[in-house]
Amino acid sequence: MSLEILAGEVHCILGQNGAGKSTLIKTLAGVHQPDEGEILWLGDPVSIPDPQAALELGIATMYQELDVVDGLTVAENIFLGHELAKAGFTSRSQAHRRTKELMQRLGHGSISPNTEVGSLSAANKQIVSMARALSHDIKLIIMDEPSAVLDSEEVKNLFAVVRELTNAGIAVVYITHRLEEIRQIGDRITVIKDGRSMAHGLAVAETPTSELIRLMTGRNVENVFPPAVPIRDDAPVMLDVDGLQLAGVFSDVSFSVRAGEIVGLAGLVGSGRSEILETIYGARRATAGTVSVAGTALRRGSVVASVAAGMGLSPEERKSQGLVLEEPIYVNVTLSSISRFARAGWLDARAERKAARAQIEALELRPADPDRAAVTLSGGNQQKILLARWLVHGTRVLLLDEPTRGVDVGARTEIYALIRRLAAEGNAIVVVSSEIEEVLGLADTVLVVADGRVLDSLPASAIDEHGVLELVMKGAAA
Repeated sequence: MSLEILAGEVHCILGQNGAGKSTLIKTLAGVHQPDEGEILWLGDPVSIPDPQAALELGIATMYQELDVVDGLTVAENIFLGHELAKAGFTSRSQAHRRTKELMQRLGHGSISPNTEVGSLSAANKQIVSMARALSHDIKLIIMDEPSAVLDSEEVKNLFAVVRELTNAGIAVVYITHRLEEIRQIGDRITVIKDGRSMAHGLAVAETPTSELIRLMTGRNVENVFPPAVPIRDDAPVMLDVDGLQLAGVFSDVSFSVRAGEIVGLAGLVGSGRSEILETIYGARRATAGTVSVAGTALRRGSVVASVAAGMGLSPEERKSQGLVLEEPIYVNVTLSSISRFARAGWLDARAERKAARAQIEALELRPADPDRAAVTLSGGNQQKILLARWLVHGTRVLLLDEPTRGVDVGARTEIYALIRRLAAEGNAIVVVSSEIEEVLGLADTVLVVADGRVLDSLPASAIDEHGVLELVMKGAAA
C-alpha cells in the first residue's frame, strides 16, 4: 500500500468493501501496526504505536460508526480523555468556552455545550465528533464515510466544513462509496483493491468515473441498474396501504404494490420515509389506517402478524437493528424461521446450516461459510444476509430501508440485480433510499414524500432527480 497526502488537500480513498480501507486508516490511527514499509510524517519516519500517539502527531480519525457517548454533554464528549483542568480539577467553564469556539468554527454555534449528545441528530453528532478531533492540534483528519447518515443539505454543510479545514492547511482523507461526492469535494484519489493500492494520487478532474470503477472492481461496470421487468397485467396486489397515519410523524399514506412491482419512497432524511416502513411492518403502532397483505388486513403494531403474513423488513441500521453480529451467518439467516427448524424443543443446527447454505449460494454471499460470524462480513454481504433471512422464511413482501448504505459500487450492482430478480420472481418490494438516483433506477413507481405526506405517485420513467427535488422543496415549504 502506497499513499501520499499533501497539506491542505482532500485526498479520497476508494475501494470495495473488504479492499482494506478500514485496515489502512486504522494503521494510520495507531490501532494496527504495519509488518513492512514505513510511514513518513512531515518528512521524518515515525512509528504510531497507539491512537494516543497518532493524536500527539496531529492525526485524528472519525470512524463510520460514530464514537460519541449519548449520555454525556457536547462539551464532555469533545474533551473526553483529555479533560481541561485547573489546579488538578476539571474546568467546566474552560471546556464550555472552548466548545463554543469549536462549534462556531464548524458553523454550528447553535449547538450548546450543555446539550446531551443523545438528543442530537446524526448530522450534529458527527459535528461533535469533528469538534473532538479539532480539540487536538491536528494536521490530518481522516473521515470514514462521513456522509452515510446525512441528507443532501447536511452533506453541503459537511463539505463547507471540510473546505474550511483545508483552507487552514489541514489535510483531509475522505473515504466514501459515493462517486459523485468525490467530484464535489476531492482533490486527489487513491484506489485500493484486495489490500493493494491500484493507483494513488490521481487528479479528480482528470480521472473518468469508468476508470475508477475499473480500478476498484477489476472490471467495467457499464449498467449499474438492471433493466426493469414488465409487470404482468393480471399481477395481484400483494401489499395495500390505506390511509395510514402515525400521529405527529406522517398522515394519510395510501399506496399499493403488485406482485413483481418495486415501489420507491423518495424524499429527504426526516421526511418520514423510514417511519412509514416501520409502521407498515408493525414496529410502530399506526394511529389510523390499514395495512393488508394479499387481501388480509394486519393487526396494528404487530410484527408477529406481519411476518406470519409474509412480510419482511431490512432496517436502515442493519448492524444494530437487523443482525446479531457475533452470531454465525446461518443463525442470522434462520432467525425469523426458528419454529421451522425446531425438533422436540431443540433447534436442528444441521437443517439450519443446510437452508442457510442454499441461500448463501443463491445470493453469492462471500465468504460462503455459514459458520462465519456476521460481524466479519462487508456491508454488502451483511445486506445479503438480511435478504436471505426473508427468502428462507418465504416472504412475499419485502420492505428495504437504505439497502445499499455503506456498500461499494461493485456490491451495489449485485444488490440491485438481486432486488430486480426477487421482483421478477413475484415478490412485492418497497425501497427507501436517501439517494434519489437509486430510487429512480430501481423502482417502477415512485412516491415523493415530504414532511410526513405523500406529495405525488408516478412512474419512475416520468420523473428525474431534479423533478423529485422540486416536488420535495415545494412540499416542505407548503
